[in-house]
Amino acid sequence: MLLELRVENYAVIDSLVVEFAPGLNLLTGETGAGKSILIDALALLLGDKASTEMVRHGAEKAIVSGLFEADEAALRQVLEENGVEPEDSQIIVKREVAVSGKGRVFVNNQPVTVALLRQLAPMLASIHAQNENILAFDGPARLALLDTYAGNHPEDLVEKHRAWVSIKERMAELERDEQDRLRMVDLWSFQKKEIESAQLQPGEDQKLETEKRVLANAEKLYGAAMSAYDSLYDSEASVIANLGVARKHIEELARFDPKFQEALTSLLSARAAVEDVSATVRDYAERIDASPERLAEVEDRLALLDRLRRKYGATVDDVIAYGDDVARKLNEVENREEIMAGLKKQLAASAEAYLTAARSISRKRYTAARELQKSVEAEINQLAMKAHFRIEVSGSDGPENWSANGFDSVSYLISTNPGEPLKPVEQIASGGELSRVMLALKATIDAGKKARAGVQRTLVFDEIDAGIGGRAAEAVGKKLKTLAKSNQVLCITHLPQIASFADHHYVIEKKESSGRAKTFVRLLKPEERTEEIARMLSGAKLTETSRQHAEQLLKANA
Repeated sequence: MLLELRVENYAVIDSLVVEFAPGLNLLTGETGAGKSILIDALALLLGDKASTEMVRHGAEKAIVSGLFEADEAALRQVLEENGVEPEDSQIIVKREVAVSGKGRVFVNNQPVTVALLRQLAPMLASIHAQNENILAFDGPARLALLDTYAGNHPEDLVEKHRAWVSIKERMAELERDEQDRLRMVDLWSFQKKEIESAQLQPGEDQKLETEKRVLANAEKLYGAAMSAYDSLYDSEASVIANLGVARKHIEELARFDPKFQEALTSLLSARAAVEDVSATVRDYAERIDASPERLAEVEDRLALLDRLRRKYGATVDDVIAYGDDVARKLNEVENREEIMAGLKKQLAASAEAYLTAARSISRKRYTAARELQKSVEAEINQLAMKAHFRIEVSGSDGPENWSANGFDSVSYLISTNPGEPLKPVEQIASGGELSRVMLALKATIDAGKKARAGVQRTLVFDEIDAGIGGRAAEAVGKKLKTLAKSNQVLCITHLPQIASFADHHYVIEKKESSGRAKTFVRLLKPEERTEEIARMLSGAKLTETSRQHAEQLLKANA
């Protein structure tokens, strides 16, 4: 549940804080006041793409933060897996968008990625935006909608499909490149022999470069190391000698004033550290080998490595990897039949694993489609429509139909008038009917998610009332009210019939301040609600009739 939303320097919003409550939270206001901008700001917290254009003119960055009440185990697990410490039953999400294009994301004051926000979003809130409809869904998206209701988690199916495709591509590569491979055998054999004869070690070039620098500057390094050792430890005026004198004086002070005991301890620690450094530089000096012979060996070896790197890779590690790849290709040429036989077995096993997972998901889809279409049809007919609704799942399990989403396809069909055939939802002419179908779909699917999770969700509807009015608007208001009994619902509306159902009514206003437009949000008191709904009924000029009508709506829908 969303408890608080803070927005700073976002579009026309200067700075505002809105506290939301359980139940039905309705937001109203004049067109252009910034209602949808507030929803866009919330969408940022759920992982939507950021745009620098939304940073308020003159500001360096926009900041949006939200306080959510969320205490489900799955959410806590995701946080812990990403190194974020859960805080009781609340989660703080913050996002910054700078005019430079850079952005930062925080969860519980710890920096995270936008990808994590998208992972957390389904457990925090879902936004159903203005003009959203399923006609924009491609095949995979339609399946995803049904999978959400069915409780399917196709991640394992995606991985099995990827494994199957990978083996197929490997076999095709062996078939396709056989002649080319045979022509390349002599070259690969030479390259393999050249690389293997060098007996390369990972990271060898970097180690030898370091050794070369030491050998080339052996005298200078030896002098520096011994000078350091002399200054720290060996001379009469060394650091160790001076620390010894200081120690005696501090010990004398500590005899009379105990506060110097801590200083004495620090001094002893400093002496131990100096002794460690002294031993290190002395041992380093003793290990320096000023051998010209070894320097020549290192330079010859580096010259060999340089030749190999120019031919096979930027580093020795790259050369080794190239040699391994050449060896693999030679092995595939020499043992092609055996490798192909092995790949065929792997392909058969991979195909069986994929089919098992895909068939399991398909069965759930067919079952879920029957259940969902009944629930959605019932929901639609509660929204002042007389419609038939059907979800058709189709597809065969032949390999030509296999995809990362399985082998099914899904269509959403509806008939909004008696005697008319069922047609795809995207062919509905009325925007008002489409809005209600979307509300029914989303309400049913989100209710199913909540039932499985056993937790409350925040559902956001941005102008779900587009294209409707009268009895249909009242039906939508009742449906939102019903949803709000088990979910927190945030809804932007232009219709007084819907606004009258609010548990908490907010008005969004745009006013001029210091020569600039600013957006404000305030929670209406009961008497203010009457005035706002009367305004929605009659426009800018309020009448006593509109006030009476507003009072009647509020009383009827309380």
